[in-house]
Amino acid sequence: MLLERGFHVVAVEPNDAMREIGIEHTKGQNIEWVRATGLESGLQDSKFDWVTFGSSFNVMDRDAALRETHRLLKPFAYFSCMWNHRDLHDPIQEIAEEVILSLVPNYSRGVRREDQRPIIEAHKNLFDKILYLEEDFYFHQTIENYINAWKSVKNPYWDMQTREGQELFEKIAYQMRHKLPSQFDIKYTTRCWSAQKV
Repeated sequence: MLLERGFHVVAVEPNDAMREIGIEHTKGQNIEWVRATGLESGLQDSKFDWVTFGSSFNVMDRDAALRETHRLLKPFAYFSCMWNHRDLHDPIQEIAEEVILSLVPNYSRGVRREDQRPIIEAHKNLFDKILYLEEDFYFHQTIENYINAWKSVKNPYWDMQTREGQELFEKIAYQMRHKLPSQFDIKYTTRCWSAQKV
């Protein structure tokens, strides 16, 4: 979206595989890819007009991320954090949730499902003028792409770096393949919190 409008983008991605995919998809465009994290970006102070987190603000220390974001932004510039949340009343999502709960009884959707306003308000010395937006959208999905999306989710329940995590996820994937259709349309809601640098 930003590249289409002619902006220069700096993309911070610590995961080598994800970064390589990003580089491949943005070849020849006005984008710079950086191997770093949202907590220690190594980027220049007060250089950026907008710092965004796409489905990543919840996987790091949010207090530290807000301090690093404040350091990167120009005066009165903005930060945003956003997620595409599953519609928990969608029939496909209900089945997926039942499958997961049957194998992970203590499953929680985590910080990504929480209202982010309180964490931003707790840093009034860094950010103010909070803006919240949300929009529904529908997405056509194959069962394999849907399972791969679940596989990519960072959570404390199935760590794909461990044999136990891989085995648990394979059980989840097996049930999803047998309980869900091979293709389907599902509803998501994009939720985004933005705030201005003080």
